[in-house]
Amino acid sequence: MQKLLLFVDKLSTWVGQAFSWLIVALTLHITWEVFSRYVLDHPRAWAFDAMIMMYGTLFMMAGAYTLAKNSHVRGDVIYGYFTPRAQAILDLTLYIVFFLPGIVALTYAGYFYAAESWAIDEHSNITAEGPPVYPFKTVIPLAGAFVLVQGIVEIIRCIICIRQGAWPTREEDVQEVDVDKLKQELHVKDEDIQKLDQYVVAKERSK
Repeated sequence: MQKLLLFVDKLSTWVGQAFSWLIVALTLHITWEVFSRYVLDHPRAWAFDAMIMMYGTLFMMAGAYTLAKNSHVRGDVIYGYFTPRAQAILDLTLYIVFFLPGIVALTYAGYFYAAESWAIDEHSNITAEGPPVYPFKTVIPLAGAFVLVQGIVEIIRCIICIRQGAWPTREEDVQEVDVDKLKQELHVKDEDIQKLDQYVVAKERSK
């Protein structure tokens, strides 16, 4: 079972990391559009549509990745004080009551939403020469499906935690810096940091 859970984690991670390159494409696209508009005096009418589609695709396709890394926003101030079993019971309840109905509805409705867009060869009406919209709308059910699969994995994790009293492991990825561990590796003490802060403040006042 654990191998299956980690496989889905890896799949969600791969999808999230693959689509994260859209931020590079989006940055280059916006940079060129600004240059083209204000320097070359040659704006492109479809540029704004493309920006929305790239950012929207990035946002939606990162959902399963974020869920796999347990990085969605929650009230950690209260949640963090719960035991793992209590956390799992709360998560399982929320997954069943809110997550599953919402994501299933999103995926189901998104499929017909995208299918209709393909059927009518829909293009953006924001500009006269708007780009096609149907590839972008196809992302909606696709992203919903990935999030749904990852959500099922999270539900299984909740059940395992309720039974065993501890959370099963996750696929490792980029993590936040462990400040205490970094201090140990660099042989830096809190007193050294305080002295440096005092030195910097004194230097600023002397200017």
